Amino acid sequence: MVRIALYEDNEQLRKSIQLLLLTQTSYEVVGAFEHANEILGDINQLQPDLIILDIDMPGRKGTEAVSLVKEARPETMVVMHTVFEEDEKLFTSLCAGANGYILKKTAPEKFLQYIDEVVNGGAPFSPGIAQKVLKYFQAQQPTATDYHLTEREKQILQLLVKGYTYKAIGAELNIALDTSRKHIRHIYEKLHVSCGREAVVLALKHKL
Repeated sequence: MVRIALYEDNEQLRKSIQLLLLTQTSYEVVGAFEHANEILGDINQLQPDLIILDIDMPGRKGTEAVSLVKEARPETMVVMHTVFEEDEKLFTSLCAGANGYILKKTAPEKFLQYIDEVVNGGAPFSPGIAQKVLKYFQAQQPTATDYHLTEREKQILQLLVKGYTYKAIGAELNIALDTSRKHIRHIYEKLHVSCGREAVVLALKHKL
């Protein structure tokens, strides 16, 4: 049973999503909230496997909440659910660790399909969002594929691809957390990216 927590300030939409999720026997809605102000306490108590998170809520915004969730409980999957298609909100969410990004105009059957994809290890995006992501990475990536990474940087990049946090990378390689951060900062500079998600995409594309 997949435990799901929902954050949506629109009461009617929140109830509609709850009812939709309840049609699936493999899902359990363990909490539904109108704001994310207490999200750390919520996830500590409820231990959700997946969070559906609105970006633009009163109080704490979804772009901030996803960072808090991923720092406190990295194994919890987060799907951003929003009316926004702006690049800034999109990439802020992705770089914070969001596992998917779905527009609110998405049809119910497609919405459930996207949630299934996340649960099974995928990273779904609504079609328009997928195009934005593709165009962004195409524009950001240099034409050369030799990024002059050191052997240590290659090791760390592979651990990022596997989902390791900065702290876990330090423990795995027996290096200090600050040293881990320094290496990762150098990796970002060499790859011309600004966050871990972009670095992972680039590493997978060029088999770094």
